[in-house]
Amino acid sequence: MAGRSYLFTSESVTEGHPDKMADQISDAMLDAILAKEARLEAEGYIAPNGVPASLADVRCACETFLTTGSVIVAGEIRTQAYVDVQKIVRDVVLRIGYDRAKYGFDGETCGVINMIHEQSPDIAQGVDGTFARADADDVERIGAGDQGMRFGYASDETDVLMPMPIHLAHRMAERLTAVRKDGTLWYLRPDGKTQVTVRYEDDEPVEVTAVVVSTQHAPEVESMEHIKRDMLEHVIAPVLDGVGIAWKDAKVFVNPTGRFVVGGPMGDTGLTGRKIVVDTYGGMGRHGGGAFSGKDCTKVDRSAAYAARWVAKNVVAAGLARRCEVQLAYAIGVTEPLSIMVDTFGTATVDERALERAVSSVFDLRPGAIIRDLDLRRPIYEKTAAYGHFGREDEDFTWEKTNRVDELRACFA
Repeated sequence: MAGRSYLFTSESVTEGHPDKMADQISDAMLDAILAKEARLEAEGYIAPNGVPASLADVRCACETFLTTGSVIVAGEIRTQAYVDVQKIVRDVVLRIGYDRAKYGFDGETCGVINMIHEQSPDIAQGVDGTFARADADDVERIGAGDQGMRFGYASDETDVLMPMPIHLAHRMAERLTAVRKDGTLWYLRPDGKTQVTVRYEDDEPVEVTAVVVSTQHAPEVESMEHIKRDMLEHVIAPVLDGVGIAWKDAKVFVNPTGRFVVGGPMGDTGLTGRKIVVDTYGGMGRHGGGAFSGKDCTKVDRSAAYAARWVAKNVVAAGLARRCEVQLAYAIGVTEPLSIMVDTFGTATVDERALERAVSSVFDLRPGAIIRDLDLRRPIYEKTAAYGHFGREDEDFTWEKTNRVDELRACFA
């Protein structure tokens, strides 16, 4: 709509936020299982029950709950690999930076309760191929781990094809952690949040109008004004100066309540999957299905959401649209997606119906094919669990690759 002006806000949280701690622990559990199972498979290990180790047989749905002094790990897992739950939990907590009692949480001394059990065979049969031909290959055999819909989104407003507000919020959260860990700001503690408001004109981001940074800090810090000056110099300006849009007139709020000493699991409980909008598009694109963290790649909550982002990003990178949202829907145990929707919000440079057909011909969106094409049976997931699953330049984030651009363009040649 010509002349349309609006504000859009997105938030991010640091790795020391209790919900993000839970996500990282759940994904560290998954990574440990995948790494150990891969070694056992390579060694030809066969369990006492006669079942050989196989990455393809791993099933993981791990949930973590944190509160003052305690971590509870629960969920349904199937694997031949033994992993040390206590060590994994403590290593993650210490790596995040909660390594002494005065921070309100200590990975060395916190209680760790293991309540993991085996996956239900009724759920497992949908993925294991009960409904497929006995002679089918893995791609044809693997059914979706559950029903539901998943979304992917991309926009040309940033170089990583993500919405500007969530992209900036993530980069500030990363920066906040970096200046804590490298000692630049000695008084910072692991818990923190960022928030960015962007003004759009005709759907183009033109100005940052507000920034919020809330950071846990040592009680002996000089003053809130001191923290604000440091946040402007070391966190906000280094991110916003390179964006290419105005921000100097933005309202800046740092620790608006005036004090943030008690944080992490002592200040609030943490739970896997409570930051799903932070994990995806900051509210700009829809989120379907459930959370990502702690789930292996047979769960389409995770793998199909990654595939939908892969599709949307390639559509935008190919110049076929400036914005693109993709929806995929599945039924448990069924290999083919029930529906594929492509919405370009009126920005497509080609016919949208033809674009949907092109997507269907270029991308194989069966769960087994997604796992194969994105190489998802690898221990890569803990690092996805903070600062966003999308819009990050990391070789392991295969769903961020724009490797189908030429094939998409060829559909319209």
